[in-house]
Amino acid sequence: MSIFGSSSSGLPRMKPLSSKRHHVVSVLDIGSTKVVCMIGRLTPRKESDVLPGRTHHVEIIGIGHQRSRGMKSGVISDVDAVESVVRLAVDAAERMAGLTVDSLIVNVSAGRIGSDVYTATIDLGGQEVERSDLKRVLSAASQQSQRRDRVILHSLPTGFSLDGERGIVDPLGMYGDALGVDIHVVTAERAAMKNLELCINRAHLTVEGLVATPYASGLAALVDDEVELGCAAIDMGGGTTTISVFAQGKLIHTDAIGIGGHHVTTDLARGLSTRIEDAERLKVVHGSAFANGSEEREVVSIPPIGEDDRDLPTQVPRSLLTRIIQARIEEILEMIRDRIHASGFSPVVGKRVVLTGGASQLTGLPEVARRILARNVRIGRPMGVSGLPVAAKGPAFSTAVGLMIYPQVADQEIAVSHGGLFSSGSGNSRMMRVGQWLKESF
Repeated sequence: MSIFGSSSSGLPRMKPLSSKRHHVVSVLDIGSTKVVCMIGRLTPRKESDVLPGRTHHVEIIGIGHQRSRGMKSGVISDVDAVESVVRLAVDAAERMAGLTVDSLIVNVSAGRIGSDVYTATIDLGGQEVERSDLKRVLSAASQQSQRRDRVILHSLPTGFSLDGERGIVDPLGMYGDALGVDIHVVTAERAAMKNLELCINRAHLTVEGLVATPYASGLAALVDDEVELGCAAIDMGGGTTTISVFAQGKLIHTDAIGIGGHHVTTDLARGLSTRIEDAERLKVVHGSAFANGSEEREVVSIPPIGEDDRDLPTQVPRSLLTRIIQARIEEILEMIRDRIHASGFSPVVGKRVVLTGGASQLTGLPEVARRILARNVRIGRPMGVSGLPVAAKGPAFSTAVGLMIYPQVADQEIAVSHGGLFSSGSGNSRMMRVGQWLKESF
């Protein structure tokens, strides 16, 4: 049965992890450059100052990755090709882990990811806040977010208010005249999600849960202080660049643009009249987003585009590569800067930006990003898991690792369905308990 039934405007929530049990989690990162399958063993861990929100230790026991086919700017363009690559990646991970995968947590980059905050207020009449009041105000906010053409990926309460006083985490038992709530809702186009599910189903697998790519990469690449104080994680992939803003321990905004590292490669192929694969190699080996004085004197050999053995490589100054790369990188970073400003969350981000994703590894990128974004910039690599092979420890694997971390924070969400709200689980924090209250109300 499809996870996108016509009566449901949200996805069925993942079952909460038991804090006392071991779990095996399988994830699939479908990107424009590569498809990654990871299988991880989650072992309960004690509360710790290191990664305090995590309930389990994650050990990767299987990994498979393949060059992506059938994807363009995060959108599925060839179902057969995507199905084939998914099968290969999952098979490799299964063989390494020595077990069979049935369902997966999958990332979402396509479908014009939307990020909206919905606010609702109910009258309390000066009475004490009860669980039924919490249910009513959350239901009122969630009803606003339901749209027939879009699927709700995440629905996160970001804070309550009492009589206009904001920033209340747990209003239960407090007194007031008006109770309000803000819910951050991340959505994607229903048709794009159905196509994604189709590719997974054709590989004889099911979708256990869908996670917005910017949320996943932020979970893997940001440290606790950044998530708490306010920070933007920018995932620069092959076909898309996504933005996530975190503050007070929660995801509060997401955005995406359909430009990434592959566009830099295409620019080089056109500008230097060479093949795409040769342009990619030139970008990785000789490319830089930041010009320096020595590049005019350095010469790079450009393979010809034809098959004729008599065609000789052309010699160009390395500075030409840099100029082509820099133009596109500056365009991407300027779009990101403008999107952050337009979102209204620029003050929340403050001076903290983390770049991750495969395209973030380009030489000189942090220097250009610091200038254009006017913020402190660091490269974020996936953290909080063990067992990753050396090749998978770089920024290119942040989304896949974030998908593996996601089940530990999934119970912070309030799920929206046709019948209203239901809990996705319970947790220890006061915000997580909101979900438990709703569960008990139905």
